[in-house]
Amino acid sequence: MINGPVIVGAGPSGLAVGAGLKQQGVPFVILERANCIASLWQNHTYDRLKLHLPKQFCQLPYFPFPDNFPEYPTKYQFLNYLESYARNFDINPQFNENVQSATYDETCGLWRVKTIGSTDNGFSRGEVEYICRWLVVATGENAEKVVPEFKGLEEFGGQVMHVCDYKSGETYRGKRVLVVGCGNSGMEVSLDLCHHNAIPSMVVRSSVHVLPREILGKSTFDIAVSMMKFLPLWVVDKILLAVARVVLGNIEKYGLKRPSKGPLQLKNTEGKTPVLDIGALQKIRSGEIKVVPGIKRFSPGRVELVNGENLEINSVILATGYCSNVPSWLKENEFFCRNGIPKSSFPNGWKGKAGLYAVGFTRRGLSGASLDAIKIANDIGRIWKEETKHKKHSVNVGCHRRCKSHC
Repeated sequence: MINGPVIVGAGPSGLAVGAGLKQQGVPFVILERANCIASLWQNHTYDRLKLHLPKQFCQLPYFPFPDNFPEYPTKYQFLNYLESYARNFDINPQFNENVQSATYDETCGLWRVKTIGSTDNGFSRGEVEYICRWLVVATGENAEKVVPEFKGLEEFGGQVMHVCDYKSGETYRGKRVLVVGCGNSGMEVSLDLCHHNAIPSMVVRSSVHVLPREILGKSTFDIAVSMMKFLPLWVVDKILLAVARVVLGNIEKYGLKRPSKGPLQLKNTEGKTPVLDIGALQKIRSGEIKVVPGIKRFSPGRVELVNGENLEINSVILATGYCSNVPSWLKENEFFCRNGIPKSSFPNGWKGKAGLYAVGFTRRGLSGASLDAIKIANDIGRIWKEETKHKKHSVNVGCHRRCKSHC
């Protein structure tokens, strides 16, 4: 029995809820399948990664970034910040606890969360069932890698990896590398490969918005947020696209077709983040990064594209994104969609029925997760305090009656 909520996931979202509950004086347990906090950041990100947005939009509640951090902290600085965050709020997740299922027991009105524990060297510690009043799903939108099927890939013969396992282009010097995907990860990995004298070709299967990371020295995201305070979203989109055209030029002539929806509208409706350019576009213009269309099939050492072109390649890096793993373990069908995202969009997707909460699914990055974490902690804290007050009152009344009877 857990005297308080169970939080599944010790990434930034889970830590933020934990910090809020500490502020409210509510006990909790965080279950994490890996052996560390923020395992996606620790184990599955490339070395050159920096936060794409200025640090003020990425800090967690109640604990700002250190003043000496740059505007765009590195991966290692962000991890250092998260470790400090956990220490500051005395958050101690239970690591190596892989949640197998979570089911609401209507008979007793409690959640049953079953896990299989393991040691750091992989030995099983057996199954444990946690029973709790509240369940906070904090596994987020990026819990599992997405690996599409490609015809003939098993015949290719060269190295194939998902971008979650990519660290640096050092081992790719002089090699021809096919990067599948043109989001922020695909663009940055292609850029990193260029910096290590590899020869990248980037597959652009669909349309993509590319925006400058900064406009006249100020964050594009910061400018957009400021404009949205007094302008409708569609107007802000038009302004962003006009500025992008001036700063970046016509990117469509390089094979980067823009979507019909504006960048902010697309992010809100489909969760597709615009690419914030940090140098890849210059390499595309110079031809150091070759933009190619979709893949038809692989063959030994080669790939045939949908336009009939054949490329000789040594390696493939799949920058094909991530997805939620919630449907694999959470046994409910009212709050979450089949793809593991809450059915209600931001700002209403944080609370379900029967003590179920979700954080890290807003499609608005760390800032959206922080807002939901505050709401969740405050909501549970309010209920906790009301029930604690009621219990104390019941105890006091009972004691008074027993004392009066004794006298």
